[in-house]
Amino acid sequence: MSDSAKTILLCGVGGQGTILAADLLARAAIASGDDVKLSEIHGMAQRGGAVTTVVRVGRAVGTMVADIGDADFLISFETTEALRNIAYLKQDGIAIVSDETIKPLTALTGRVPMPRGARKTLSGFGALVTPAELLARQAGSVKSVNVVLLGVLSTFLDYDEAVWLDVIRGRVPERFVDMNLKAFSLGRSFARDRAGQMG
Repeated sequence: MSDSAKTILLCGVGGQGTILAADLLARAAIASGDDVKLSEIHGMAQRGGAVTTVVRVGRAVGTMVADIGDADFLISFETTEALRNIAYLKQDGIAIVSDETIKPLTALTGRVPMPRGARKTLSGFGALVTPAELLARQAGSVKSVNVVLLGVLSTFLDYDEAVWLDVIRGRVPERFVDMNLKAFSLGRSFARDRAGQMG
């Protein structure tokens, strides 16, 4: 495992665009000259099922495996999955979490209770809780939450903004390009505004 490699764990539920986000991230890394390893998807990539994928990027990436405490970044599309996967984050890692909460099937059927105070718990971990659904709506569709979160993540990685924009243009269907470019920009702006407030 290269010291320069970064491990990004993305998690959410089926239908949220987790797989597309991982693909866009991998393409941006490759276009920037990085090596990339992408894990298989764990869980059910169907609507409502948990989806987790790992993307490792760097000049030389030896493995795609990410164990507990290995992730430099945790990108979660909703709060419950963030809590379920927070143990994978390094002590000095960065969690970027959409403030949306989706009840998993086990909670809907009453087999398990929903965690209480998820946002407060995540804030205690230093998570950057993001109003991703609100920003996605501003961009034109809640389906662009994944790209909003990539916009936030992009401010922490050394890839030129132009590379990200080219990857989005080349990967999403043409009729959705402008919406996704706006979603990415809104995510970047949110992260920079938050950094400015904290700095």
